[in-house]
Amino acid sequence: MRTMDTYLYRASLFVLYQLTLLVGILLLPVALLARRVGFTLPLDRLVTRLGNAYDRTADGS
Repeated sequence: MRTMDTYLYRASLFVLYQLTLLVGILLLPVALLARRVGFTLPLDRLVTRLGNAYDRTADGS
């Protein structure tokens, strides 16, 4: 039986993951320009971390 806290935590992670994907897509032109000048945005690490955290909570259900 899942508690309300677990449900809220999992739902929050899912929303954060989806928002991070959206921000990553919206910032794609900026990221491409930044890469041309030698700077990379760390959004890939953030998406990976949130995805892994969500997967861990989903596997626990």
